[in-house]
Amino acid sequence: MNAPSYKTISANANTVERKWYVIDAEGEVVGRMATGIASVLRGKHKPTFTPHADTGDYIIVINAEKVRFTGNKLDQKEYIHHTGYPGGQRRIVARDLLEKRPIKIVENAVRGMLPKNKLGRAVIKKLFIYEGNEHPHVAQKPETLKF
Repeated sequence: MNAPSYKTISANANTVERKWYVIDAEGEVVGRMATGIASVLRGKHKPTFTPHADTGDYIIVINAEKVRFTGNKLDQKEYIHHTGYPGGQRRIVARDLLEKRPIKIVENAVRGMLPKNKLGRAVIKKLFIYEGNEHPHVAQKPETLKF
């Protein structure tokens, strides 16, 4: 028997065509939005998806301060980090973090859904988050993306 004439294509950094997308986070639930963003950043929406390569697109998130949480998460969800010093564990409630640094909420949610290795660190660099409606990436002609 003859072998089929098609081959599986394994994408690499040189063969990937990247697009730019802009997402308006106003009124979006943090977790549901973050899963969609993580999927596009990894490139899982493309037929050329390759697990070991960065095949994803660029994402711009605007209005990060207008995201929402469901249930009581706004008052009960805690973000924990450590300063590196003894007794340096710090906790902040979602409501306070949303007021002080809303960009961190979206970034933290997306980062948690990406691989914890070199690939994940490379993929997160294609995410740009901004408070408000303005962003400096107009020259890239981003398309709007809805989830």
